[in-house]
Amino acid sequence: MFRISQFVRELDQPTPVVARRKPPGPVVIWNLIRRCNLTCKHCYSISADTDFAGELSTAEVFRVMDDLKAARVPVLILSGGEPLLRPDIFEIGGRAKALGFYVGLSSNGTLIDASNIDAIDDIGFDYVGVSLDGIADTHDRFRRKAGAFDASLAGIRLCRQRGIKVGVRYTMTEDNAHDLRALLRLVEEEQIDKFYFSHLNYAGRGNKHRGDDARHRTTREAMELLFETCLALHRQGIVKDFVTGNNDADGVFLLDWVRRRFPDKAAHIETKLRQWGGNASGVNVANIDNLGIVHPDTMWWHVPLGNVRERAFDEIWNDLSHPLLAGLKPHPRKLGGRCGACRYLDICNGNSRVRAEQITGNPWAEDPACYLSDEEIGVNASEYGSIRVVNTPWVRIDKVTP
Repeated sequence: MFRISQFVRELDQPTPVVARRKPPGPVVIWNLIRRCNLTCKHCYSISADTDFAGELSTAEVFRVMDDLKAARVPVLILSGGEPLLRPDIFEIGGRAKALGFYVGLSSNGTLIDASNIDAIDDIGFDYVGVSLDGIADTHDRFRRKAGAFDASLAGIRLCRQRGIKVGVRYTMTEDNAHDLRALLRLVEEEQIDKFYFSHLNYAGRGNKHRGDDARHRTTREAMELLFETCLALHRQGIVKDFVTGNNDADGVFLLDWVRRRFPDKAAHIETKLRQWGGNASGVNVANIDNLGIVHPDTMWWHVPLGNVRERAFDEIWNDLSHPLLAGLKPHPRKLGGRCGACRYLDICNGNSRVRAEQITGNPWAEDPACYLSDEEIGVNASEYGSIRVVNTPWVRIDKVTP
């Protein structure tokens, strides 16, 4: 995750550079249920409106939660599917809060209504994230349900009325990039606290539809718009978080933007970016799916590291006998292709290893969604050569394809 707002604030209010800190444990995104009332075009979990067998019971969730607390996990993001379809979601959320976790609820927003807003408010979720992939019909097409936009916006408004911190998640492709500017206006007009811009990652249906991924020029234009919007609101005194995910080249592109717009600030921002360190999958970000299987993040569902029904989370997370986890842990990672030759590898840490693996079969190859030119990252094509396709024996084929 790349926090644009944090770096934009550094332009006007620079903070001291300190040693890079390692969090006590990873942020855990927990897919408590796979069932969803929508069948979104880019869903990484390939969720559908049907029950999936073998999901963790309430008692099992509570036991695992104790393990996560012992592993010093600071943050739990309760996700799905649609987590509001779990009958015990408020029991789970309440216990997570009682144990002292920062607790987020990741929802499509369509089920947030008058029947449950009191319960959502009473739990005291630290954050509620709702997906909006465009305005009106654009969003409905992505979510494959008429009226989804209106229902999600109504849910957001209910959260805002209760004073619950709420944010919008937007995944950009060529099919909805035209709505980004209007969506940013909506976020400002509705006084929404956070805007999370997600690049398409190649997992689940997102991999099936990767041909719709945003072109590099589209991505660059979107990032410029985000940087300028964030800066303008910051200088108006409007507090709002702008964050991107699934493409850590955004940090390097921001550095280029700072060099062009605020050259006297560039050295400080570059130092802060190297301190940030880029992609943290398998290090500071973890995922537990609906069956209790641990993954390096939510996009690696085809690679199981272990099951919390059988081993404690901490034991799984620190077991470097798994080649993928062992390769993700170092900083910077040992990579090939453009990523390995890039002068900014220690800023982005090689970006998304999932996209590299899905395209080439090699998780340590270059990320094809890096939208920076060879000149911008200081490499020469003759230096890194061609991408070698290899087999990855730990990959598990997921046969569920609704």
